[in-house]
Amino acid sequence: MTISQLSIFAENKPGTIYEITRTIADAGVDIRALSVADTQDFGILRLIVSDIEKARQALNEDNCVVSVTQVIGVAVPDKPGGLADVLKILKDAEINVEYVYAFITISGKNACVVLRVGDNEKAIKILNDAGVTLLSEDFIKQL
Repeated sequence: MTISQLSIFAENKPGTIYEITRTIADAGVDIRALSVADTQDFGILRLIVSDIEKARQALNEDNCVVSVTQVIGVAVPDKPGGLADVLKILKDAEINVEYVYAFITISGKNACVVLRVGDNEKAIKILNDAGVTLLSEDFIKQL
């Protein structure tokens, strides 16, 4: 089970992140998680949102360069070593983790972690077999 992530290629200049988040807000979409990777001139914003299609449409209309990537969301116990335990499962299966970022929910019982891996299908099977809770699109929408 994967979740959809928006990736927005943007110029690294004052106000860019504001403009992107304002466009998403004006579309009535909530941002659930955000990560920014930048260089001196450009950056990539990675977002998990409550309504991927509404956000993508609004950003496209605002002339943003947007793509949708399938990533894996996992619930990680909010305790020391919780994330390391999940990452060890992937390491032991020789699945490369390209990047990771996290967000929390109101319950505070788990952190939600977004993983971009080299092989989604293999990772999903390995994580399911290990009893790791995977997040669904419906879960993201209900946050």
